[in-house]
Amino acid sequence: MRISPNTNCNMHQNIHTFLIYIKGKRIPFKPQKIVAKMILPIFFMFSFLLSSSSCNALDFCVADLKTPQGLAGYSCKKLELVTVDDFVFSGLHAGNTSNLIKAAVTPAFTAQFPGVNGLGISIARLDLAVGGVVPMHTHPDSSEIIVVIQGIIDAGFVSSANKVYFKTLKTGDIMVFPQGLLHFQINAGTTPALAYVSFSSPSPGVQILDFALFGNDLPSNIIEETTFLDDAQVKKLKGVLGGTG
Repeated sequence: MRISPNTNCNMHQNIHTFLIYIKGKRIPFKPQKIVAKMILPIFFMFSFLLSSSSCNALDFCVADLKTPQGLAGYSCKKLELVTVDDFVFSGLHAGNTSNLIKAAVTPAFTAQFPGVNGLGISIARLDLAVGGVVPMHTHPDSSEIIVVIQGIIDAGFVSSANKVYFKTLKTGDIMVFPQGLLHFQINAGTTPALAYVSFSSPSPGVQILDFALFGNDLPSNIIEETTFLDDAQVKKLKGVLGGTG
């Protein structure tokens, strides 16, 4: 095999093409093509390493609640302003269940507990009076785990295939609700129930189905057409949940 440079360069491509002679046959060999093929995977490899290292550059990102909340959460508080109190929350006290659903959720999300910002976790306390219920709802940004501390709770969720997964939970039982799926909790006992709920997001978000349908100004005729409820039923539910229209 013999390699010789080809000096036929032009104004658009000023890189030599080498000619490889194998058994008397002339085969063009262009180093620039080989280099281009090598650079792309190397570029992506270094980009990945840089992004990985940047993700681990900070031990934490305590929320600066004075800044607006974006899709990725709050901006980080300056390190010199961070104190141990940012990592401690003492507000998971019993909630007021004197309301329509006889339930109270006391959250420790980023807005209440700045230390969880960016960590992908949060917690809340759930109090259910006798007859209390958390109606069908969903957390768009989080999966959920509930652990029953006191009482009996009927809980379940509906999959995207409309299959229902339902269980009566007793003290010490734990259940998980996958992200984005409709789920509910009902006090099934004769005494108040208490549970703690953890989330896979510092700000899980929530949308309660009943209030989404009947607690706003969506016109009644639209609701009737999309839910197959009659006018009297829709108006009754709007009246109970504070809707108009």
